[in-house]
Amino acid sequence: MSETHAPVRVCAAAELVDGGAGQRLNATYAGGDAVVFFVRYAGEAYGYLNRCAHVPMELDWVEGQFFESSGLYLMCATHGAIYQPETGKCVGGPCRGGRLRPVRVEERDTPEGRAVFWLPDDDLRPKSP
Repeated sequence: MSETHAPVRVCAAAELVDGGAGQRLNATYAGGDAVVFFVRYAGEAYGYLNRCAHVPMELDWVEGQFFESSGLYLMCATHGAIYQPETGKCVGGPCRGGRLRPVRVEERDTPEGRAVFWLPDDDLRPKSP
């Protein structure tokens, strides 16, 4: 049976810039510690488990830096795998054909302005404080 998880505010929508720095949040996945990240690409916000499809290592080369220099692809800093930001599909490198594990993302208006929210699921949820 599926649990209901409250949406988690990630950041103000304006903090995610196309091809720019992402936001990270601590999470639990399959009972262990994990990190999820959120980026903007072509005007849309996307979120993924911060774990390369090739080797389970975090992607960002500097905390929050997920895009390669052109701002068109997400890139794993360890082995150079590149992913489409809108699908999480690996399109180059050692995990070609693999995918990043997506998380549900929603943008909505709040009293403080437009914000990005993570909609957790049963397997991937915010880490308890």
